[in-house]
Amino acid sequence: MADEVTTDLIEVELPFGRRAVLKDVAFESGLKMLRLVLREGKRITIVDMDPSGAAEVAKHMADWADANGAKAP
Repeated sequence: MADEVTTDLIEVELPFGRRAVLKDVAFESGLKMLRLVLREGKRITIVDMDPSGAAEVAKHMADWADANGAKAP
């Protein structure tokens, strides 16, 4: 889309040859979104989240990772 500016934040290699990419997306209107791009072979899934949705998903992911023995990067 021509009315958005994307900035790559992080790319993470996941199990089984998958990758996750997080991007900051700024629209001309001033709207900001966090874009999660999941790549699995030729399949690509894109999810745009607003700040509150991203915060909620992040909290639940962190809680799950903590409960399952994740080590801080």
